[in-house]
Amino acid sequence: MRPRTLDEVVGHEQVLGEGQPLRRALASGDPGSFLLWGPPGSGKTTIARLVAHHVQAEFIPFSAVTDGIPRLREVVTAAEKRGLFATRTILFIDEIHRFNRAQQDALLPHVESGVLTLIGATTENPSFELTGALLSRLRVVVLPPLSPEAIAVILDRALHDPERGLGSRGLTMEPAAREALAHAADGDARRALTVLEAAAALAEETITTDVVAAAMQQRVARYDKSGEQHFNTISAYHKALRGSDPQGALYWLARMIEGGEDPMYIARRTVRFAAEDVGLADPRALTLAIAARDALHFLGSPEGELALAEAAVYLATAPKSNRVYAAWMAAREAARATPAAPVPLHLRNAPTALMRELGYGAGYQYAHDVPEGYLPQDYLPDEVRGATFYVPGDHGFEREVEKRLAWWRSLADRVGGREGTDPAGGEAHG
Repeated sequence: MRPRTLDEVVGHEQVLGEGQPLRRALASGDPGSFLLWGPPGSGKTTIARLVAHHVQAEFIPFSAVTDGIPRLREVVTAAEKRGLFATRTILFIDEIHRFNRAQQDALLPHVESGVLTLIGATTENPSFELTGALLSRLRVVVLPPLSPEAIAVILDRALHDPERGLGSRGLTMEPAAREALAHAADGDARRALTVLEAAAALAEETITTDVVAAAMQQRVARYDKSGEQHFNTISAYHKALRGSDPQGALYWLARMIEGGEDPMYIARRTVRFAAEDVGLADPRALTLAIAARDALHFLGSPEGELALAEAAVYLATAPKSNRVYAAWMAAREAARATPAAPVPLHLRNAPTALMRELGYGAGYQYAHDVPEGYLPQDYLPDEVRGATFYVPGDHGFEREVEKRLAWWRSLADRVGGREGTDPAGGEAHG
């Protein structure tokens, strides 16, 4: 059921429609080298073949899995001979992301010289998988998953085409079954046609929803544990937590688990979120996130996954603050900027007589000597005196932290002012 012309391609009007850049390039007779990036079953190989046919070029399929540089040399030699007769060669490399750096570099001179027109196909984000040198020589054409409406058109064609499809069988398909399969295919035309073929073998006259369900068995999650889907999904999980949406957090957590993600990876990211985005707005968040990690480690999957779900709901509904995270980043930056700042003498340890003679520890005030448990003194070196790193927010427990800091500031004011910084940073006022 592959389309035989560009006009038969369904669902990619934004790429192949009239007036689109690729269509204009084809009209000129020179498509140039480009990369088709899209999920399985979105039509990458089909479009590559149709482009070669449209410009009357020799189409050479090349597998990044089984073919190597020796095969590439053969292709280049043959392409040079065709060039003598003004015949263009289109080299189509499926799974081009599987090429290593040396193999990708071997393509460069031939693409740049025009001996070959390269059309690559990949399901992976080319930003991660292709070298900058090769990527800069290719126009990237993004093919999104086919919509359910496009899949339905493909199903109708296959059902009624007597030559290449099922038209000679005289089968009908319930509208509900057609709709269910169009959605269940997840944008993959190949999957949709495979299920349709299996359903046709099971049906007598009519393909019903029950027949489709039997043919389809179980949908496989579109997920990879190292590529873009991995990063996109964990990003969605983080953003749902940060956005206080427990429904979204649970959904993306489930998507990762169903896709085969390592639950301990999710647990580590959940612990990180508790410290970075909840922080002291709810100090229990980090404790609960670590408890979820420990429960997962103790119980394993699937039992321990419930602990992750509990942590996700708790974190999503907790008050949020990144003040500790911001304070830590600022403190690290100050430490990098002043790596040689000496520890003030009154803060130094003085375990020997010589150290005491040199003034180590002199003037240090022991906070437990006063009923309030607080004595104002400097705790920063001169180079960063007065710096403010942590400023509590006004959500959750940080409101209580601010009350304590305010109380300590009032104590400092009562003893007649201070020479250094207050507990929240900033200059003291007396």
